[in-house]
Amino acid sequence: MLRIYTAKGRPSFNPLIVHLAAADWLDRVARELPPLARELAARFWPGPLTLVLPRVPAIPDEVTAGLDTVGVRVPAHPVAQALIAAAGVPVAAPSANAYTRVSPTTAAHVVQQIGDRVDLVLDGGPTQVGIESTVLDLSRPEPQLLRLGGVGRDALESAIGAPLRVADARPGDAPRPSPGQGERHYAPRARLRAFGPAERAAVRQSLRDDLAAGVRTGLLAFDVRGAVGSCVRRLPRDPAGCARELYAALHALDDAGCTSAYVERLPAGAAWEAVADRLRRAGLTEP
Repeated sequence: MLRIYTAKGRPSFNPLIVHLAAADWLDRVARELPPLARELAARFWPGPLTLVLPRVPAIPDEVTAGLDTVGVRVPAHPVAQALIAAAGVPVAAPSANAYTRVSPTTAAHVVQQIGDRVDLVLDGGPTQVGIESTVLDLSRPEPQLLRLGGVGRDALESAIGAPLRVADARPGDAPRPSPGQGERHYAPRARLRAFGPAERAAVRQSLRDDLAAGVRTGLLAFDVRGAVGSCVRRLPRDPAGCARELYAALHALDDAGCTSAYVERLPAGAAWEAVADRLRRAGLTEP
């Protein structure tokens, strides 16, 4: 278990998520199961929703950062399901990236970041969701979102029948009930700068100037026709597509050696808030 923290350079205050083969494994990991947990499991599992629940004593402290709760989910990918089935026990695992760096969406990303620290990399193809799971804390009287992710807040609020508050980021090294609660996370080496329609012409000229001067600058935008730069990647205009492609685009910036990149501002609305959260934690700044 401790090798996970060593391989990732992950601090011990950041817990791991426990992955189950099916919802009927919940009793193996949670000592209390509110009715809402089973309702949400039936609706969203397998899939990118993690539920934080009171843990059974058998769950090691190393998994939970010493807290009395554990995050659990049932993954949808057939390779992950086969791995858990072969293990025959719940599997504690994080995303396979170096701590605070961009999460992997392909096996190649894993090899680039931590390939020399693990025994093997199991290649199941590109990820289907892209960003991490949504984390919902059900261990308290009122459910609370600890991390935005692959299941939208609006879908959860519809299922629960009540609004959900998103927990604030947690600075410092106190134990956290969920991964992904740091102010900086999922970050490329490149400095990210936001731009909007009014700055589009100036951004493209800056990219041309940087390219001519040998400065490695990237562009992530919804429309990249005619754009030049050291790394130019088109972002899908739909929230799910953008979430699926975002990390691959951030990895591409690092692969191209970009020291900075322009990122087109996302549309407003709840459907975009998980992607916006990832970009903010990746260091996106306004000019």
